[in-house]
Amino acid sequence: MIGDQDSIAAVLNRLRRAQGQLAGVISMIEEGRDCKEVVTQLAAVSRALDRAGFKIVATGLKECVAGSADGGAATLNEAELEKLFLALA
Repeated sequence: MIGDQDSIAAVLNRLRRAQGQLAGVISMIEEGRDCKEVVTQLAAVSRALDRAGFKIVATGLKECVAGSADGGAATLNEAELEKLFLALA
């Protein structure tokens, strides 16, 4: 998966927050709320998802480096890590 229980809990919290924000955005659109308010909240959802993704990638990087330092097999190679970071950019 993506790491230890603390990392998983942090990611899940961020995703749940984003889920709630997205539900709020949907409600705002259905209610015909001001475009500026909707876009502001949509940007917050996007940031929450980005932060969750970065946490997943950072945890993977930490595990990869730790695995290499311990003499174990690296879980991700450099090209895979680069691809993950670029996917979030």
